[in-house]
Order: sequence, then C-alpha cells, then structure tokens
Amino acid sequence: MELQLKDKVAVITGPAKGMGRAITLAFAREGCALVLAGRDVAAIEPVAAEARALGVRVRVVRCDLTDAGQTEALGREAEELFGRVDILVNVAGGSGPIGKTGWETTAEEFDDIVGLNMKGCFNTMHAVLPGMISRRYGKIVNVGGTFGMRGRAGRMAYSASKWGLRGITKSFALEAGPHNVNVNCVAPGMVDGPRFREKVCADLASKQGIPLEEAMARHAADYALRRVSTDEDVAMACLFLASEASRQITGVDLPVDGGWAAL
Repeated sequence: MELQLKDKVAVITGPAKGMGRAITLAFAREGCALVLAGRDVAAIEPVAAEARALGVRVRVVRCDLTDAGQTEALGREAEELFGRVDILVNVAGGSGPIGKTGWETTAEEFDDIVGLNMKGCFNTMHAVLPGMISRRYGKIVNVGGTFGMRGRAGRMAYSASKWGLRGITKSFALEAGPHNVNVNCVAPGMVDGPRFREKVCADLASKQGIPLEEAMARHAADYALRRVSTDEDVAMACLFLASEASRQITGVDLPVDGGWAAL
C-alpha cells in the first residue's frame, strides 16, 4: 500500500527513545523530512543520526512543550526551514504516579502530568494548525493511551490526562475538518520496554510477591491476543493515520493494545 508520505514534513515530539524513536524512524523510512522536538537534544541526536542515515533531512529543536512561547517558535522554525508542516505527531508525554490512589496523588503530581500530556499537545497543535488550515492540508496524530479510554486504578492522574487528550483531539478534529485537516489519536496499551518492565511490572511484582516474568505474563493475559504491544506496532498506526490511506478518518481513538480497551 502506498502511503504517499515521501517528502512530507513531519514534526515529531518526544522522539528520543521507545515508541518515539520507532515512530521517528518509521517516518524517515517513508521519506519524510523531520523536525524532532524535545527538551533533551543530546538524547535526540542519536535518533536524528539514524534518520539522516536513511537519507532524509532532519532538524533537532530544543523545546519545552509545556511552554507556549517555545512551541510557537518550534512551529515557526519548521516553517522557515522546510516551508510548511504537513504532519504533527505528538509522542512526548509522561506516566505520572504509578500505584497511587487518587487521594494519595499530590496536586503537584496531577498538575505535572496534565500539563505535559494535555497542554503540551494543545500547544503544538496551536502552533502548526494555522499553517495547515491556510494550505488546506494537515495530519495530526496524538499518542494517548488506553487508560484514557477505560480508566485504571492506581493511575488516576495519567488516565485523566489521556482522557482529556481525547477530548482535545475530537474538538480539534471537528474544528479543523472543514479545512481538510485530520486529527486523530493512537491509544497504545502496555508497550514492552523499560517503563513497562521496570515500573509497571515491577510495581505489580512487588505488590503481589511474584517474579517479574510472571507479572509480565499476567499483563499479557489481559489482552485478547495474549501479547503486549511493541513500539513498532504503535509506529505503524501513526503512519497509517498520517497517510492518505486514512483520508476519511478523523476524530478517532485507535487502540493499539492487542484487544483490551474494546473488551
């Protein structure tokens, strides 16, 4: 299937590791020019080098996504460098407190994760949408999470932030749709990697007094497909929603979770 992404210009936030790295390299393999944004540019540079080795143009931009001034500057820099922004993929986000009830969560913890997971995405969309609307073309993909679709005990703050991101996505989709701009949300379930193994599974293993491997198996058993998603699974969903293959899809939440949110 031809995704028609070659020479498109994509801004990707949170590209340094995990699914962010996988998404970045997936777009690079499709021939997109890339603007990679985040606070730690040293961590982003190795991924940028991998993308350049695939023959695409890459610019790394230091940006605190919770700062509206910095995200507006990010949008301007991308426009000045490449002439336009065709695609925005908001990957950057945090996990918030893990294993805490809502009443144990502090106001500061709640504010931090909502500020990053919701306001950060709002800021970047606010920065690039005027250009997309003026050109009558754009694809925005926000990376949410299935805990923002069903909720999760011990993850109240994170669930709230991702639930809110769904509302932001749907409202922007309705507003930008008449201008030929698609706005969608990919909702990963558990994704295998350091955060899943060292935080989520480690917390379950500690509470249940079981080995880490058993904790991982218990999580996988919750899913219809009996397996945990990978970074590449999420990257493929982002490619699809950024491509012309999904031209008639907007405002959706696409779970990439092996069958958990829908069951």
